[in-house]
Amino acid sequence: MSVSTAPDESVGAAAARPRPRRHRRRLLVVFALLAAAVVYLLVEGLGSSLDYFDTVSQALAHKTHIGTSVIRLEGVVVPGSVRRTALGADFEVSGGGHKVVVHNTGSPPELFQPNIPVVVVGHFTTTGSDLFVSNQIMVKHSATYIAAHPTRVRGPNGEIVR
Repeated sequence: MSVSTAPDESVGAAAARPRPRRHRRRLLVVFALLAAAVVYLLVEGLGSSLDYFDTVSQALAHKTHIGTSVIRLEGVVVPGSVRRTALGADFEVSGGGHKVVVHNTGSPPELFQPNIPVVVVGHFTTTGSDLFVSNQIMVKHSATYIAAHPTRVRGPNGEIVR
């Protein structure tokens, strides 16, 4: 009685052939998931590390979308609008032909004055209000900033702020 192993080998060989295909698909799926995870981490990491701000005209145009969430608002301090208070300062910032009233709590930086570009961190009190409540003022004063953004550092009278 002879036992043939040939049928078993052919069955085993046929069963072994699909494995590399399944194995390749699994590897492709794993690599695709890893690539997607790396892209997601890069986008999230870079996006959160950048300092974004809205100009006065951008913030007013998107105020319903912004709502009362905290943003950085950039504009030029309107001359004659600065009023020191016990808690900080009230003033107006302008940009793109629009103005926003800022109520700041905290100590303004030493270089804070009319006709200079500033970035204030805070939020609108309501979506229908032009009152911006802030707790931080950042002053942009370097010559490199002025050279890089000449249209953002013009005073209300149109002159370049130096």
